[in-house]
Amino acid sequence: MNSLPPALGRLPIEDVTPSVAGGTLPAKAVVGEWVPVGVTTYREGHDAIGCNVAWHGPDGVARPFTRMVPGAPGTDRWHTTIRPDAVGAWSFTVEVFADPYLTWRDAVSKKLDAGQGPGDLANDLAEGALIMKAAEATVPAESVPEVVAAGKALLDTSLPLIGRVTLAMHLAELLWEHPVREFVTVGQAHPIWCDRVEALFSAWYEFFPRSEGAVVPVPSSGSIFGGKRKAVAKARHGTFATATERLPAVAAMGFDVLYMPPIHPIGTLNRKGPNNTLIAGPDDVGSPWAIGSAAGGHDAIHPQLGTPSDFRAFVKAADGLGLEIAMDLALQCAPDHPWVAEHPEWFTTRPDGTIAYAENPPKKYQDIYPLNFDNDPEGITAEILRVVLHWVSEGVKIFRVDNPHTKPMHFWHRLIWEVKAVDPDVLFLAEAFARPAMMHGLGRIGFTQSYTYFTWRTTPRELRDYCEELIAAADHMRPNFWPTTPDILPENLQHGGPPMFKIRAVLASLLSPAWGMYAGYELFEHVARPGAEEFIDSEKFQLRPRDWAGAEAAGRSLAGYITRLNEVRRANPALHWLRNLRFHEVDNDQVLCWSKRDPETGNTVLVVCSMDSRNVQWANTTLDMPALGLDWHDRFIATDQLAEVTFDWGQRNAVRLDPFLEPAHVFLVRPRG
Repeated sequence: MNSLPPALGRLPIEDVTPSVAGGTLPAKAVVGEWVPVGVTTYREGHDAIGCNVAWHGPDGVARPFTRMVPGAPGTDRWHTTIRPDAVGAWSFTVEVFADPYLTWRDAVSKKLDAGQGPGDLANDLAEGALIMKAAEATVPAESVPEVVAAGKALLDTSLPLIGRVTLAMHLAELLWEHPVREFVTVGQAHPIWCDRVEALFSAWYEFFPRSEGAVVPVPSSGSIFGGKRKAVAKARHGTFATATERLPAVAAMGFDVLYMPPIHPIGTLNRKGPNNTLIAGPDDVGSPWAIGSAAGGHDAIHPQLGTPSDFRAFVKAADGLGLEIAMDLALQCAPDHPWVAEHPEWFTTRPDGTIAYAENPPKKYQDIYPLNFDNDPEGITAEILRVVLHWVSEGVKIFRVDNPHTKPMHFWHRLIWEVKAVDPDVLFLAEAFARPAMMHGLGRIGFTQSYTYFTWRTTPRELRDYCEELIAAADHMRPNFWPTTPDILPENLQHGGPPMFKIRAVLASLLSPAWGMYAGYELFEHVARPGAEEFIDSEKFQLRPRDWAGAEAAGRSLAGYITRLNEVRRANPALHWLRNLRFHEVDNDQVLCWSKRDPETGNTVLVVCSMDSRNVQWANTTLDMPALGLDWHDRFIATDQLAEVTFDWGQRNAVRLDPFLEPAHVFLVRPRG
């Protein structure tokens, strides 16, 4: 005989959101975020029901009673929002109940409208008095006299019918907030993990500290007229001290997270040369992702960058400028990493006795040995946990995780939550350009943020559809938009010219609350290795010092524009959130229009952006006015935060976008009057 399904409560509770993995994993929130809670519920017959959320913070203290409101008629869907105010583990439970007051009020209203008299309503009046008596125990003490008076009036036969019911009918708002509840049915508790704000809202800047070094003249082997030798520039390896000199410029652009590729010793065995060549010369620096040498492994610092005390000074200097350091967590080893000799069982041995290097056919990474997490998983996990907590103790609270999709999910789940048990402020960004199921899975098991497919969404329709997918997944996956990375130079930036760099920066920084930029973007670096979406002379394999001051002086820098975008982001709370993103209709398939509105302050930003970097585009908008906090017929003042011009706009507007002047309008919306 088949077992019966679990018994339902008196009232059904279905499809609770947010719910990750059926409530077995925590949904995501940050401090101060309005988290939408939903449930489907109903009951037999016509009696009224109500719903509320009971929720508790990391301190275990119950938060205020939060009543849910019905959604679209006929859906039986109920909604509310809760707002966690501290980092840590939260939980919420949906409670459904019969609401006798609403049932009574609805029935009495209909009978009065039908012209029924005191005799017809005798039982209703008596039942109302009983409900008032029950309500004395649910309302605040200061409201009890009002409820008592309503109960007495219902039983006072000396009053006309309307006088008997009026006081009770006017208690709708009070008894909505403090209802009489019958047949209370309590659902399953659902967890929420609340991170600090930077888990959702942050602006990242990536640079290689080794490229931030001096450029010194050295004699060349060639000659010029007259037989004289020509002095050429050769890069000298940067250090934490020289990289510190770059920090004020990064902070001045408005970034708050500085991400560095691995800073550990780089292997010498099978070291790669420029552009991933197989043979490195004596001066070639190799890939920082080929971690480990005789100088140490994942808990060590590359000797040419400096010492542990130099690193601490670098972190302190960054902190003084409002920059938080993000460290790369790349769980792979160079052939001469200490782990290879000490723990050969942590790797995959091939039939010929050699250790397998990394491959992504046809690509080969002879300078990298992947860890095999099925060999001694306890030993590997314990060591990596030790390494991560070592850097946490050095002041690192953000880790950009390299290729997490190539490691087991259960490993990440364990590692992330064991780290957070030590320090709940630690954040993890997943660098996983993988299949959607894997990317979403990494978000569910605990990764704080994720890289996305933003780079390859190049039309308004593609980008709108993709952003709407991300909004729908906001309970478990937070996006971080990057126009380029050291690995990725998309074709639109190779060929789109400076206007496309502006366009992609606007899209990345104003669609997503978290965005990032790789150094050199502000210099319009766009030359690719032939036939690939990769930079030529990639900084992954060689030093790439840049003439920042010269580019600024020559007007070949986007730094000022980036600075303004980050200023706009910081100044407008609407841009700090993800779930509030709304798209608006335009009649031009080269133009994207969207808005964000902050529910607490009413701050509203409206963006109209061309995605054509070569031609002037005209478009007509049809705005969703309620999404802007306005009525359909309202007019509003639209003040462009980039061009400092103001327009008088309504639902339908004409807009001109010139990529060589300004490819986007970023409007602050203010109602007229």
